Amino acid sequence: MSLRTGVRSLAWAAACALLANAWAAEIPLGERRSGYDLMSRETRAMQDEDATNPGMLWVLDGEALWNRKAGAAGRACADCHGDARASMKGVAARYPAFDSARARPVSLEQRINLCRTGRQKAAPLAYESKELLALSAYVARQSRGLPISIVIDARSKPFLEAGREAFHRRQGQLNLACAQCHDDNWGKRLAGSVIPQAHPTGYPLYRLEWQGLGSLERRLRNCLTGIRAQPPDFGAAELVDLELFLMWRARGMKIETPAVRP
Repeated sequence: MSLRTGVRSLAWAAACALLANAWAAEIPLGERRSGYDLMSRETRAMQDEDATNPGMLWVLDGEALWNRKAGAAGRACADCHGDARASMKGVAARYPAFDSARARPVSLEQRINLCRTGRQKAAPLAYESKELLALSAYVARQSRGLPISIVIDARSKPFLEAGREAFHRRQGQLNLACAQCHDDNWGKRLAGSVIPQAHPTGYPLYRLEWQGLGSLERRLRNCLTGIRAQPPDFGAAELVDLELFLMWRARGMKIETPAVRP
C-alpha cells in the first residue's frame, strides 16, 4: 500500500472513530443507495460510457482470456461455456455461491480458479493479478443491469451469519466495526469524502485512488488496514463470508461492473 493510500485510510478510520455510535438497524431495503448515487457527475459519466470507463480495458482483456486455450487440457473457458454473453448472464449476481465439494461458499474469483485447476489443468491465477481481475470483470460484465440474487439456504446460512457478525464486530486498534461507518453514518463526510453504504454492486471496479482495477477483497483488506486490524489473506474464509453478507445485503440492487469509484 502506498504512503498516500495509507494516510488516507488512517484518516478515514480516525474520522469514523469520531462518528462511532451504538449499532443501528440495517439500512431498509427501500433506502439503499449505490455508491454511484453519491459520486460526482463527472465520475458517474466516466462509468456510464464504455468508451471512457477505464475498467473496460480489463473487460476486453478478459474476453481474450476467455477464448484462449490454457493448461495441460488445452481448453478455453469458451470450450465449456460457449458465448459468455449468454452462458455467464446473471452468474456474478449469484456469487459467492455454495460449493458442495468445499462445503462452503466460494467467490467468483475462486470459482474461476477451480475451473482452471479442475477443467483446464492449469495453475490458479494469483489474487489481484491482471489475468484474474480481467476474467472476473469480463464474467461480471455479462450481468450488468441485472439484480443481485444471492441464494441463502440451510447450507449457506451459517456463512451468511458469520459475515454478518464480521460486519458488526468491532476490531483493530481503533475498535471499529464496518456498520459504524456504512450503516450508521452513510451520506456524511469523512476526510472530505462521502461515506457510502458499502454495497458491492460494481466489483471488480476501477478506483481513481488506485489508478487501476481491484477486487472487493482488496477493498475490504484496505478498510481493515485502515482501522489497524490484521487483514486476512486473499481468499480467506472470513473475507468470502463477509462478501456473501454484503452481496445479500445488496440483494435486488443492480450489478454495475465494471464500476468506477473515487
